[in-house]
Amino acid sequence: MTKSQKSNTRGQVRSVSLPTRSHPTTLRIDEELKKLDACESSSTLPTAGTVSNGLIGLENLYKCVDELLNLPSTQQVISQYKLEKWVDELMDGSVRLLDTCGNTKDLVSQMKVHLGDVRSCLRRRKGESSIESSITKFTSFRKKMKKDVKKLIGYLKQMDNEIVGSRILDLDQHVSAVIRVLREVSAMSIYIFQSLLAFLSVPVSKPNQTKWLLVSNLMRKGRVACEGQVDNGNELERVDAALSSLCKYGSSETEKMQIAQKKLEVLEARVEEIESGLECIFRCLIRTRASFLNIVSQ
Repeated sequence: MTKSQKSNTRGQVRSVSLPTRSHPTTLRIDEELKKLDACESSSTLPTAGTVSNGLIGLENLYKCVDELLNLPSTQQVISQYKLEKWVDELMDGSVRLLDTCGNTKDLVSQMKVHLGDVRSCLRRRKGESSIESSITKFTSFRKKMKKDVKKLIGYLKQMDNEIVGSRILDLDQHVSAVIRVLREVSAMSIYIFQSLLAFLSVPVSKPNQTKWLLVSNLMRKGRVACEGQVDNGNELERVDAALSSLCKYGSSETEKMQIAQKKLEVLEARVEEIESGLECIFRCLIRTRASFLNIVSQ
């Protein structure tokens, strides 16, 4: 995600300026939104760390949403207007976010498996051909994943456009506050997922040669610093650089092997954190969906 894209998306997640008489829960949601927005604004390049922090903040946000939906006044409002279009929009949004979270979680889980396979192969030093095969499978998965990520980003963009285009309803104070904060939470969720997908979609170059050089060319070009180390880029790009260096010099280079193993170990741990965060968000979204269903069925 480019800096301008981030700016545009973040601009759509506007801070909620609620009346001073609003319920404390809606005000807490407002504060959580401001915290998340400030955190994301300070990051220009999605890293595993910023993604994990974003998911933690999103979990805290949904805990406040859960409190809001359990308020008798909120339940009465939604139940009273359950045949209105805005209720259908919120219901539909909850399902789509749940689907997006589940699909993203599947991709992250697959990446963790592939990272583990490469790291295991390097650790056991199974030979040049086995290491080459393992890294090739990893880069092939990355290429396929990038296509899946592109579809998910397009899906999220469509959702985001629908939220931005939603009409501001002229209803009483509490109803307006509930609608507004729930839309803002959905918009922030979309942005956090977009950042995560941007982290996963580091470009993978097209293959050009064969053998080890083929694998090296699959890694992102122009990001490899001296001796396979990079000072910039996220954790995934650093793994690309280390594996590219290993491909160039061969597995007999002990230092290159150790660097690659270390980078893989760091990334695998970070990906596991992201997977855990997504699992928490998935459960939050299930609760939100269940709360909506319970309210409208009353």
